[in-house]
Amino acid sequence: MDQWDRKEDLSRTMDHLLLMNRTLMCQQMYQTSGKSIWLRENPLNLPTPLLMFQLTIIFFVSRLVHLVLKPLGQLTIVSQLLGGILLGPSVLGRSKAMASIIFPARSETIIETFTMFGVMLFLFCLGVKMDPATMLRPGRKAVVIGSSMLLFSLVVLLVLATVLQNHVTMGSSLKKALPYVAGVQALTGFPVISSLLIELRIHNTDLGRLAISSSMVCDLIGIALAAIGTGIGDSGGRAAASGLSIASAVALLLIVVYVFKPLILRMIRDTQPGKTIDDATLMYVVVLVLLTGLAGESVGQHYLGPLFLGLIVPDGPPLGTAIESRLELFTSSLLYPAFVSVSGLRTDLFQIRYESLSILSAMFGISILVKLGVVVSAALFSKIPFREAFVLGLILNVKGIIELVLYNVWRNGRVLTTELFSLCVISTILVTGIATPLVKALFDPSRQFISAKRSSIQHSKPNSELRIVVCVDSHDSIPTILNLLEVSHASEESPIAIMAMVLVELIGRTTTMLVCHSDRVIDSSSITSGHIINAFRNYEHHREGRVTVETFTAISDFDTMHVDICQVALDERASIVIVPFHKQWAVDGQVGKVNRHVQIMNLHVLEQAPCSVGILIDRGIVRGTLPILTSESTFHVAVLFIGGPDDAESLAYGSRMAKHENAIVTVIRFLLFGSENTKDRRIDTELIYEYRHINMGNDRFVYVEEVVRDGAALASFVGKMVDGYDLILIGRQHQASPIFMGLEQWSECPELGILPDMLASPDFESTASVLVIQQQRVGGTLLAGHAVQSAIYPKDQAFAPTTGPRDEAGRSSWSISIDKRGRT
Repeated sequence: MDQWDRKEDLSRTMDHLLLMNRTLMCQQMYQTSGKSIWLRENPLNLPTPLLMFQLTIIFFVSRLVHLVLKPLGQLTIVSQLLGGILLGPSVLGRSKAMASIIFPARSETIIETFTMFGVMLFLFCLGVKMDPATMLRPGRKAVVIGSSMLLFSLVVLLVLATVLQNHVTMGSSLKKALPYVAGVQALTGFPVISSLLIELRIHNTDLGRLAISSSMVCDLIGIALAAIGTGIGDSGGRAAASGLSIASAVALLLIVVYVFKPLILRMIRDTQPGKTIDDATLMYVVVLVLLTGLAGESVGQHYLGPLFLGLIVPDGPPLGTAIESRLELFTSSLLYPAFVSVSGLRTDLFQIRYESLSILSAMFGISILVKLGVVVSAALFSKIPFREAFVLGLILNVKGIIELVLYNVWRNGRVLTTELFSLCVISTILVTGIATPLVKALFDPSRQFISAKRSSIQHSKPNSELRIVVCVDSHDSIPTILNLLEVSHASEESPIAIMAMVLVELIGRTTTMLVCHSDRVIDSSSITSGHIINAFRNYEHHREGRVTVETFTAISDFDTMHVDICQVALDERASIVIVPFHKQWAVDGQVGKVNRHVQIMNLHVLEQAPCSVGILIDRGIVRGTLPILTSESTFHVAVLFIGGPDDAESLAYGSRMAKHENAIVTVIRFLLFGSENTKDRRIDTELIYEYRHINMGNDRFVYVEEVVRDGAALASFVGKMVDGYDLILIGRQHQASPIFMGLEQWSECPELGILPDMLASPDFESTASVLVIQQQRVGGTLLAGHAVQSAIYPKDQAFAPTTGPRDEAGRSSWSISIDKRGRT
């Protein structure tokens, strides 16, 4: 015991002397000019150039480590910590010459102060993105999982810490720090979980939303406990000082809510609707961040003030969006990574001793098992499948910025020695580094949309309800969409159920949302959303009894928006999802807007949708077509048929449209010269014959054939006939054929096929809107890998049409089967 105490006293004394030396040497460096390389002086002897050099080194080393670890599925925080360790006393810093040049002891206070500002702004921005209403009104599952996870883990780990203190030989510093380390292992911070899910792109899945809600519940309790623990730690365990520190935290919260919040709301009210926050208002908010940070530091509640202030700032436009666009990039891309790397710089692996390693390893290992067991048990109690419950347990075990902030605060307050701090940082790297690849391996969000059941227009029962999910990202496309829905022919025998989804890009918040609007409640967060929702409800009113409309608002980033779209399609048993094309046309016929994020979204929807998919290329603004709902004019529809399941879906949709009294549907079949006796052509002929038989006596269903020799003849014919139609239906992909010879040069958009891509090209002069259709891929997707980038399927991956089985209407259908390796 005496030997332990002597070692601990020596270690504590050296840490204290080192802090004193850093402070004294830093005071000697406040000289900002007078030296340059032209005067044969070293600029790194000045604090400002040295700080710039350190930030540059940290950035590039961390990015290099991330490039190496990214294929292994690691998060950026792991790379940043390892980058700091590489630069610190564990690797490069072992060389005294290197350490004195890059990170001399005199510079620690400067870079620490700089990064602390980064943490303060980072937590403020995170608070802005958090949804306090979700924290105060979580779902039952989140309450059960979040509260049980924290409380059970905290009790078990604190009991374990007490047992270890009383029955295991250890130094006084470890004995003092053990309850703090145990407590922080039980915490699960919302910022940590949110960052993890966003990097893994699963934050808007059902499991991701449950993880975020559970972590918010845990955070709500954990913030209070952390404030108590920090107050006690900073006050040296004195009861009176601890009580005052905790009371001051409550007072700070009340001041933020009742003084600062009205000021911020008044700033927002003074901003004109539709306008952005001006620079002066944003600077006032930054000053409030500094004031709350000063107040928090003064009363011993580090960073709590900025987090409170961020929570009361309304997310989204105008203020939340301004913070996102003007502060977030600089804070999260430079200041926050610098703080994480500095935590790695403070890590010294050579100070770790076996006794401390064994005790804390036991603590860390038991904490992981306890938290995992509690989460899995609570999730199973909430009737969540075991696999998802296990993945949820892994997610909620991940460590990050909250833990690092507490470790640094406790290190500065001498609760943790350099040895214990190093062990805590290493545990953060190991837990996060192991859990993240396991989550990626065990949870594939696309699997939840795989369906073995037919959900397409072709395979729907005769006179059944047509269920359509319509995705809208701009009110300009509403007239064309309503024309498409109207010509789809809703009747009393075969009504249409419309699920209208307004797509809103996630800006100024972290939590994604999928809002289902009631009949009377309209989301007022966006004027555009309100106009779109009202347009669909007006259409439902005009077609009462034949059309039903449900409206949704999906608030997410476009990289993961497809998850919400596919989830709604699956839950609502849709037959087809209609998504917007990523190019929008202007009145003069030129492309006015291109949104590549929408293109990525469409590719994901095509890969994962549980039903058929239609990409709507809207040229309604160019054509100036009147809505057929209030017009007696005829709506002309062309179905371009070449062959394959996608064209079969287009033919089925066109056959339904032919029942509308104001629509004329012309099916144009293109035949390759000299291919009369092929099997595929005979199957296509039989299918068309059956649809012609169904529409016998219907003058609005017209069928024509055109024989072509190559792609040039096909393009020439299509170019001459397209302007005679208001809408063109065409399948997305086709088997490789000489009929496309020479058209490969048109292939610019991978989400379209060769012929649809030509119709969507700005060089192709046309005013007709186009609906590019892909029939549901039963049993999974065939569009993974290179197939999604191909305009046509390779011969060994082509869908093979057969004459059986037949659907309920007696029509022949294409059977699509996939083996376990994804081959047809």
